[in-house]
Order: sequence, then structure tokens, then C-alpha cells
Amino acid sequence: MHTTFRFRSLQDLHTYYSLPQPEHPLISVIDYSKVKYPESASELRWMQDFYILALKRNVSGRFNYGQQPYDFNSGVLSFFAPQQLLHVEINPDVQIEPSGWLLLIHPDFLWNTSLARTIKTYDFFQYKVNEALFLSDKEEKVIAGILQNIEREYQSNMDKFSQSLIINQLEYLLIYADRFYQRQFLTRKITNHQVLDKLESLLEDYFSDEHQTAKGLLSVPSIASQLNISPNYLSSLLKVLTGQSTQQFIHEKLIAKAKEQLSSTNLSVAEIAYTLGFEHAQSFSKLFKAKTNQTPLEFRAQMN
Repeated sequence: MHTTFRFRSLQDLHTYYSLPQPEHPLISVIDYSKVKYPESASELRWMQDFYILALKRNVSGRFNYGQQPYDFNSGVLSFFAPQQLLHVEINPDVQIEPSGWLLLIHPDFLWNTSLARTIKTYDFFQYKVNEALFLSDKEEKVIAGILQNIEREYQSNMDKFSQSLIINQLEYLLIYADRFYQRQFLTRKITNHQVLDKLESLLEDYFSDEHQTAKGLLSVPSIASQLNISPNYLSSLLKVLTGQSTQQFIHEKLIAKAKEQLSSTNLSVAEIAYTLGFEHAQSFSKLFKAKTNQTPLEFRAQMN
């Protein structure tokens, strides 16, 4: 059983990875090539009480981000919020030189700033370990440049402007990351459309199987789990590909299936509701009316 470490301060993480003590207690930029994993460790599990942003290349370890393992030969950016459990498998036989940067931000550094609120609105901090951000060389230079600006600022003599200047740099970084994620949703079309295809098949199988629908309506978390990605990432992806949230996408498929049964079978509204996973016919009728401006019976009468 591997020990799960809890890093309560930036200093805890610096010490564990044999790094010099942080120059600022609440924010730190680390040269990833200087990170040393314990020689005897084959796996690491930890939680931390601060945010981590990691820009990495050439890492001799296995980081699974849900949909697929990713290639560290190109720049990969990942985000971790406080109290997330992280798991890394280390491959000591691979002799390569890792590079990149780690940014550690304690929530106390953000206290009484606008970023203390807005940082929680960026979905990629909730993707946990489900989808990293693949960067082009140009994008990587943008992120690395901002990280170096942050490092230079806290290494200089701190004054009343220092925190504001660093906060501004952090905000730029997060806005750029948001932009790059939107680009990734569009450019990684094969992977993203495979997810959409799998979702379509999953819903079709669900609505075609009475044993599944008898268990109740599909929830967004259960669908995301079956697709091996997080609910937030799935919803963000669908917003770009279809303009709908996951719940809206499910409802669209459900209404289409309901219309098919209303127009081609003699099943009662209650029976159709049950075959679609509803426990109560009233809930089905309410949703149908909200989506079509007709009751199920009005729709059926129109079709006949």
C-alpha cells in the first residue's frame, strides 16, 4: 500500500523533492528539471493544499488523463486544485531529461483579490486528471514567458505593487489557458469526435435496453464516468461541438426517442415515460412540454 502524502505548504513540497526552500511562502515557480523523485519510489500519491499548474516535457512517468495517456515530448499543461488526489507511476528505466515549470499558488496569496473568486470559475481546475492541455511551441512560449515574469516579480524586492502585478500575470495565464483549451476542443477533432460518437452510442444503447432504463434516468456524472472523462470536461467539449451542455444533449436525445415512440407505437404516455427511465409520467410530460411546447398527447394527435 503506497503512502499518500499531504503537502500543506509550499515548503513541504519543496522539501520532499529536494528543492531549495521557496523564496516566497505562498507562490513559487519551480524549474521542473530540478525536481528529484525519491529513488526508491515507483508510485507517488499526494494531496496538496494549494493550486499547481504544471508545464512539462520528457517526464519518465505515467500520467493518465482520462481519455488517453499523453506524450510528454510535446508541451503539456495541467491544472490541479487544492485537495485533489494525484497519482503518478514512475519509470526509473527511462533515462531522459525532464523539463518544464511548476507553479505553486497557495489560496492565501489570492486572499482579498478578484482572482480568489474567479479562479474557481475556470473549468480546467475541475478536470482533475481527465484532460491535459496540449500546447504548440508558440503557446508554450507564451505560458513559459508569463511564469518567468511571475518568478522575476517575487524575486525582486517586494513592495505594495508586487501582489497586484503577480495577480495580473496569473489572470493573463488563466485567460490564455482558457483560449488554448477552446482551440484544443476544435483542433483535436478525431479524439473529440470519438467521444461524441461514444456518447451517441451509449445513449442509443441505453434507450434501447429496457433493463437499463428501468434503473432510472442517466445522470451526467454516470455518463462521464462511462466515457472516462470528468463531467465538467464533457460539458465543455459538448458546448464547443454541439452548442449544448451534457444535460441538454441528453434531453434532446430523450425527446427524439419519445417522439419516435409517440408517433410509431400505441404505448401509453406512462409506458413511454417508463421505457425512457422516468419514474413518474408527470415528470416526463413536464419535460416534453418544456422542450416542445406540446404535451405528449398533443404531439401524438398532431402526428395522427
